[in-house]
Amino acid sequence: MRRFAMKALFTALNLGRAERTRIDWDRRVVVFSTAVTIGLIALYIYGKATSRW
Repeated sequence: MRRFAMKALFTALNLGRAERTRIDWDRRVVVFSTAVTIGLIALYIYGKATSRW
């Protein structure tokens, strides 16, 4: 019974850690894509202001 409880505890801890890293990865993707979108909008506005496009 004691061995089963330890396995259950370690499994729960590993699942929690995997869930946390997935959320961090998702947050990185959202921040990166937002930065790229803002950069593209800034380039478009700059191009329109300087009459290059």
